[in-house]
Amino acid sequence: METSTRYQGPVLGLFRIVLGLLFACHGAATLFDVLDGPHGQPPSTGQWPGWWAAGIQLVGGSLVLLGLGTRPAATLCSGSMAYAYFVNHQSDGLFPLENGGEQAALFCWAFLLVAAFGPGRWSAAELLALATRRKQLTRKEVSGTHSI
Repeated sequence: METSTRYQGPVLGLFRIVLGLLFACHGAATLFDVLDGPHGQPPSTGQWPGWWAAGIQLVGGSLVLLGLGTRPAATLCSGSMAYAYFVNHQSDGLFPLENGGEQAALFCWAFLLVAAFGPGRWSAAELLALATRRKQLTRKEVSGTHSI
């Protein structure tokens, strides 16, 4: 039985929204001590890599959530989680279950999926493109009536 492609766009859109929200929440928790605060010691402003990682989480997660610049933002988020996995977790064991890197690995692969397949439905980029198309159609209609 062939799987219908009818729901791929909406499901990918929902996946992107939830993924971006969760990632942005991690960044907000670290940077602003909200949502039960950061995991571990909060980084000082500009501290490498913790403060920068939290900034990527907040800004990148928000962009993915909104569907604005989705592919580049998701690529950056995926790369930051790959970095976190290999720098902070890989030395403690081979598998994510034994080295505590499950969350980093899951975020990395999830953002890679969004970077590869795009934002799906309900993205800000889709809404902006739709508004632009409508504006162009309206201009063509108005200019078409004057040429008669």
